[in-house]
Formats: sequence, structure tokens, C-alpha cells
Amino acid sequence: MSPRAVAYDAALSEAERLMAAASPGAAMAMLERAHVLGQREIGPHLRVHLLMLRAAWVLRDGRELRGQLLRLALTPIGHLSGRLPLGNTGASNVSPFEPMALPPELERLLRDEER
Repeated sequence: MSPRAVAYDAALSEAERLMAAASPGAAMAMLERAHVLGQREIGPHLRVHLLMLRAAWVLRDGRELRGQLLRLALTPIGHLSGRLPLGNTGASNVSPFEPMALPPELERLLRDEER
């Protein structure tokens, strides 16, 4: 398993732990990290958006719920068209089309996998 995949799995595990500990807001932060790491593959990408939808439901955040439903619909289109904005956190407080700056440790993981 690549270091990126290990980091993705670790972020999802931590998000699940935080959801179980009734900390959906903190879980969202870990899911945003997982989104950046997993968005290049459709399965992991969709999984993160489903978990974000669940966190939004628990938070009773209607805006985030609507945003995640939109992103779930857009994800397959983004993969088919090859238009996935690098670094985008996947949360509804940012445009689903906007690339974002990568934190250095995530940039390193993604760059190392491209080699």
C-alpha cells in the first residue's frame, strides 16, 4: 500500500473514531484531509463524500447536506471528464471546482505517488 493510501485510511479511521465519540465537526476536518488524499480514485472519493454527508446529517447542517448531495452527483462527472481540483477539501464551504493549496505533508504524499 502506498504512503498516500495509508494516510487516507488513517484519516478515515480517525474520522470514524471521532464520529463514534460524538465529534462530527472534528470528523469533518479529518474527512477533508481524506478527500484531498483520495479524490484521484472514484471509490475513495465517493466514500469520503458519503461520510461527509453522514457527518452533515449528524450536525444537522442543511447547507453541508445539500453541498454533499451535489458533490456526490458531480464526482462521477469529474472523474469521467478528468476535472478534479487538486487540493480541494470537498466541504460545501468551498467551490467544488476550485483547486486549493496543499498542506506540505499532503503535497509530499501526492507528489511521491506520481513518481
